[in-house]
Amino acid sequence: MQSNNPVFRRSEEFNRAGGGYGQASYQGYAQSPQGYGEQPGTYAPVAPASSDRMTIDTVVQSTAITLGVLVVAAAVTWIGTGDITDDPAGAIPALSAALTIGALGAFALSMVNSFKRVISPALVIAFAVFEGVALGALSKFYDAVYGADGSMGGIVVQAVLGTFAAFGGTLAAYKFFDIQVGQKFRTFVISAMFGMVALSLLEIVLGLFGQGLGLYDNGAMGALFAVLGLVLGVFMLILDFDFIEQGIRNGIPARESWRASFALTVSLVWIYTNLLRILAILQDN
Repeated sequence: MQSNNPVFRRSEEFNRAGGGYGQASYQGYAQSPQGYGEQPGTYAPVAPASSDRMTIDTVVQSTAITLGVLVVAAAVTWIGTGDITDDPAGAIPALSAALTIGALGAFALSMVNSFKRVISPALVIAFAVFEGVALGALSKFYDAVYGADGSMGGIVVQAVLGTFAAFGGTLAAYKFFDIQVGQKFRTFVISAMFGMVALSLLEIVLGLFGQGLGLYDNGAMGALFAVLGLVLGVFMLILDFDFIEQGIRNGIPARESWRASFALTVSLVWIYTNLLRILAILQDN
């Protein structure tokens, strides 16, 4: 059974061991399909050497690097775009440019990383840079409107802490309750994710013509959309944990840790942005 997650579906290693993701396999071997010139019952080695396998340590290291680059890029953007309260004429255009460039670059690289068969650590790092630039600009905008003094605090710190609390809580629930991810759940989460992305793009297009669905307003529709986005982000984390666990069990190559770190970063960014919007709506009301 192949994954429906586009991030992991392009990885042969995530889907090949044991005949596909979610199936049991022999230690280091998978049964070869008949019809390819092999005798029934023969086995072909599929797992790499133990020193080159993905482990919790390699996932933690690659994720730490990816998130570290993202945070540094966000901080540089925040500091380098000027004081939005004292010099709005200079800071606002700079922030708008950073947000646009960062968002477009992150979106393009997210598509490349999602559908790339062989993961590239350099492209994952590049994605983190662009995403960090976009988040730094977006966070500064929110802090200027809803923060007390325009410094990096208040609503931004709350959203960051909430994001890591969501990560820790989801991980604890996943392990403590031994959550089993089924095919229907995967299909639902991925479909919902693409649906929300499509609605977001539609809202942006309508906004260019002075129209909109109210998805990014501070009203009831905006609040509902943000809450649904937050819940979906938690579900995305569950999929990430499940794939990482299965990947480690199947002994996939260590380079796939970068694919896992990319997926985790996308989920955390998704949670953070929706938390930021929820906090802003609560404060505005």
